[in-house]
Amino acid sequence: MEVILKKDVPNLGLKNEVVTVKNGYGVNYLIPQGFAIIATDSAKKQHAETMKQRAHKEEKIKNEAIEMASKLENVKLSIATKASSTGKIFGSVNTIQVSEALAKAGYEVDRHKIALKESSIKELGSYSCKITLYKGVVVTVPFEVVAE
Repeated sequence: MEVILKKDVPNLGLKNEVVTVKNGYGVNYLIPQGFAIIATDSAKKQHAETMKQRAHKEEKIKNEAIEMASKLENVKLSIATKASSTGKIFGSVNTIQVSEALAKAGYEVDRHKIALKESSIKELGSYSCKITLYKGVVVTVPFEVVAE
């Protein structure tokens, strides 16, 4: 029996794959749980069309992400924060502050897409972060933490 997976199923396949399973597994588990639909001719045609449209949309999004990455490569950020005379920061710098600094520079980036190399930044100095704009499109942005 051929089925089209609607969700990732461990040890079977990923979402939108057409896989062959035993009849009992498909009818008694995959279909009632909402993990798959039966791969009839019409369902296969509809699946092929949606995959074609999705590929076109994803290519457009990826091109926009690549364009944004090329702009972000030349950006240098400066994050001002309160600090002691010894260079220790009161609190820490996290992805929220980096996202806000990017917004001030004119780049809207979701803070969940930003990954700091250090777990928490608690001293003044130069650091860098990785921004994942899309699958496989990652850019490293340097920034400096300075005292107010």
